[in-house]
Amino acid sequence: MKRTHAVLASTLFLSGLALASPAVAQNQTAQSLTVSGGATLVSDYRFRGVSQTGRRFALQGTFGIAHESGFYATVWGSSIDDYVANGSDVEIDLIAGYARDFGGITVDVGATYYAYPGSGGADTDFIEPYMAVSRGFGAVSATLLAAYAPRQDALGIGAGAEDNFYLAGDLSAAVPGTPILLTGHLGHSWGPSYLTIGEEYTDWSLGISAEHKGLTFGLSYVDTDKSAFSPSGRNISKAGIFGSVGVGF
Repeated sequence: MKRTHAVLASTLFLSGLALASPAVAQNQTAQSLTVSGGATLVSDYRFRGVSQTGRRFALQGTFGIAHESGFYATVWGSSIDDYVANGSDVEIDLIAGYARDFGGITVDVGATYYAYPGSGGADTDFIEPYMAVSRGFGAVSATLLAAYAPRQDALGIGAGAEDNFYLAGDLSAAVPGTPILLTGHLGHSWGPSYLTIGEEYTDWSLGISAEHKGLTFGLSYVDTDKSAFSPSGRNISKAGIFGSVGVGF
């Protein structure tokens, strides 16, 4: 479950951010398409504040195509621990959307399909439409994200299909004259559903990243007001400081 998120395409790259986003290279094609891709090693993959890897390392990758009209599609993947999706050890997010600028305000609408190959035939995949509104204020950018996953069996926690709503705000600020980017995030999940592990909760984070010689290095503090544990007994919602290093291609 990404994400964050994180570390989406277009304006949602902002949040992917910050916590576990890959360095991304972009190439303009003759057909007015922008192709981007990247790979990242993170010390913990946190989705909305909750670890998807038992507070261990994860390898992540992304590939995306965006058209000048505003349409885009992205494939994002990460290694995960087997407690996330019935034994699956990988998450693949298929993202498609449309982003357009209205007088300096970018509106981005789309949907993410979360797939978990190797889950033994269990109903673990689900879809989550989203809408994000972003605006820049000089070196500072702000994004408001709303994501709603309609009732689906994969989100149920024992009483049939459930839905989930997530609302988040992100800020990023480039430090003038440096390659440093500062980020802040605050989000809240409403359930009950598998995404909230039964009860609504809040997640927040602060991050710093910088690019050097083609690599992007990141460090972030992540916390929640949740108390969630993996089957092995590890507190997967516990506060922590996590690092990442990414490369674009």
